[in-house]
Amino acid sequence: MRLKRLIVCLLLILFINIEVSSQTDSVFATYTTAINRSNLYTKLVNQINKNLSIPLTPKTESKWQDVIWSMELINYKTPWVKTRVKYAIDSIQYRSTDFQRDLLELAYTNYPKDFAKEVNGFITQISNPKVFAMAAEYLLQNKNDNASIFFLKNLLQKKFGNIADDAILTSLSIRLQQKNAVTANKILPDIFSKSFLPGNVIMYSIQRKNRDYPGIVIVRNKEGKFVRENNEKVFSVPQLARSITNLPGYLTNGNSPQGIFRMYGFDNSASSFIGPTTNIQLTMPAETSLQHFFRDSSITDSTWNIDWYRKLLSEKIKKYSPLYESFYAGKAGRSEIIAHGTAIDPGYYRNKPYYPYTPSQGCLSTKEFWSPTTGKRLQSDQQKLADAINLAGGPDGYAVVIELDNKNIPVNINEILPLILKAESLK
Repeated sequence: MRLKRLIVCLLLILFINIEVSSQTDSVFATYTTAINRSNLYTKLVNQINKNLSIPLTPKTESKWQDVIWSMELINYKTPWVKTRVKYAIDSIQYRSTDFQRDLLELAYTNYPKDFAKEVNGFITQISNPKVFAMAAEYLLQNKNDNASIFFLKNLLQKKFGNIADDAILTSLSIRLQQKNAVTANKILPDIFSKSFLPGNVIMYSIQRKNRDYPGIVIVRNKEGKFVRENNEKVFSVPQLARSITNLPGYLTNGNSPQGIFRMYGFDNSASSFIGPTTNIQLTMPAETSLQHFFRDSSITDSTWNIDWYRKLLSEKIKKYSPLYESFYAGKAGRSEIIAHGTAIDPGYYRNKPYYPYTPSQGCLSTKEFWSPTTGKRLQSDQQKLADAINLAGGPDGYAVVIELDNKNIPVNINEILPLILKAESLK
């Protein structure tokens, strides 16, 4: 995830004044006030229009890249901007690899149906694995029929041959196979059971395949019991695992990948998009050492491979390929995926199915509301989540992201409650 670099870049360009103050009974983020949000939007739009007015050359590519995430963030599309994106797409084969990747991300996010012809012509010229995967995902987003999949499978094999050592191409190949040995419903009892990662606090993020619809997050303590509210109802709050791009999880800035993450502490962010509420720190396999991920200082091996990851899974769960997404995402270089609240203006996404939740750059995001006049925190599901994790024993354990099914509705706790109660009843 390029969040830190992009935030720093935006701060330097736009001179955003960050003011965060915490008190025992309240949290403030003054950049969430209506006037500051309006000022930020104006600055972003002005910077977008200024940078895209510059002729695109090898020396000016970085100016264009500086505003790509801004366009994605605020969902900024005008007829003139589209002509500039088309201008860049038409010469994409002459651009640097980094620019190609960023431009394809913008096309995937803001113009998912507009440049299929251009990308289809470009993909046969690509030699970089990540750029190839980006182009393939753009085409799949447009047309996911047997003929398209067959074309991409053949092209993948022809251009790259043995892909076993490349996490990005392996992930793309798995997606093109579109096969799972078992369904999520059949493995959830095992994942909820006390025998799964025993003795650890676990945060479960239960999502839909269509990440436009919020999932929920629940918490299990070290003894295998799920955290409950004062009324004895199993604790849950909605959680969005969708990135702004909606790219698959193995790609930079894509959705939160399914699979196991190491949970290793709380932190507070100075980012004006994440906000000051306590966040939960996570790492993926290969993003950290084996010793840290497995909470075992006696491990002497320093090389991550899929056999190490399989040690975390029972025989039945090992057959479920989506749970390997976090492994491949970590091997592909994704990083800094955490569970956090939000200070992003939900108004950017008013017409989206996930409104008023705000997407991120691949993190797990909860809903928060801030006073438009003072910036005081009014409501925070993220604080509730942090409190639940503390109640379970603290943020030292694991997190699991898993898609329940492909329904186009938000996840409800009642869908999985029988499985939770059954898992708790077993010795």
